[in-house]
Amino acid sequence: MSGHAPRVLGMTAEVVDKVIELPLDRPARKQRGAGARTVDGVEVVGSLSPSRAGDFMTCPLLYRYRTIDKLPEESSPAAVRGTLVHKVLEDLFDLPAAERTPERALEMVEPAWADLVSAEPELAAMFGAEAGSDDAGEDAGDLVAWLRSCRDSVRRYFTLEDPSRLEPAERELYVETVLDSRLLLRGFVDRIDVAPTGEVRVVDYKTGRAPGAMWEAKALFQMKFYALVLWRLRGEIPTMLQLIYLGSGEVLRYRPDEADLRAVERKVDALWGAISRAAEDGDWRPHKSALCAWCSHQAICPEWGGTPPPLPVVSKQQVADPGLAPEDVD
Repeated sequence: MSGHAPRVLGMTAEVVDKVIELPLDRPARKQRGAGARTVDGVEVVGSLSPSRAGDFMTCPLLYRYRTIDKLPEESSPAAVRGTLVHKVLEDLFDLPAAERTPERALEMVEPAWADLVSAEPELAAMFGAEAGSDDAGEDAGDLVAWLRSCRDSVRRYFTLEDPSRLEPAERELYVETVLDSRLLLRGFVDRIDVAPTGEVRVVDYKTGRAPGAMWEAKALFQMKFYALVLWRLRGEIPTMLQLIYLGSGEVLRYRPDEADLRAVERKVDALWGAISRAAEDGDWRPHKSALCAWCSHQAICPEWGGTPPPLPVVSKQQVADPGLAPEDVD
């Protein structure tokens, strides 16, 4: 990792009209928002990120478990693969353009894994013993196969873009804005490209497969959420939203317009209203769907014969600030 300073864009960040003037080789670094109730003198009513909004839309009970009960969830190999690949692609742009080759990127996979394990040692438990140790066995073989899958994702990236021809304006940029409703929207944008002619492209990497037509709107919600935040901050609607699916080698592109983003603003305001009512009533209803197959909380979900734990007593501040989800940061 390089020693570049963090970049945070929002109510307390640099003057908005100077953002596009940043040197194109200045990268962004991850920095969590403070989650304060007051932002630039505005007392916010609550905060939402794309993933937290997605949690509530998927299942209000899941939202409760993650933001109020704060129940632990084990890391999955798929989720950690996303973190690792994001790190490799972020760090790739620290290199001179001529060195951004598939071979160089593949060499970065194992060091990136070592960095993740150093920061979170419990990740190694997903695969048991380390490959090469005296205790290495089937679990270590799983690690080898998993690292191979990470390399496959990185290799596939180069079939979709040529990073030697790109100089992102921003990477892993934390953004936040307060709507007229006093709802704080925030999150991390993987990458922002600015063309010499001024067009802005917002890019997000996904290590999974591209969704079918029925799920595209759900996938684009996150990107429209970021487009809304950037529009409110910069006064200009991003030209292009681009989702890069490394699992299937596909790219989903969308050109937003003002009507799109105003609809997203109405949607997040309505979502926060529903969240506030659920918090007031203590009524966090489960919603059964195909996504339940990936949920860690089936054993305590009424839809699966379980019983939720008693609802914790929390302050209004805790409800108003659900924090960022891991998916918002990766």
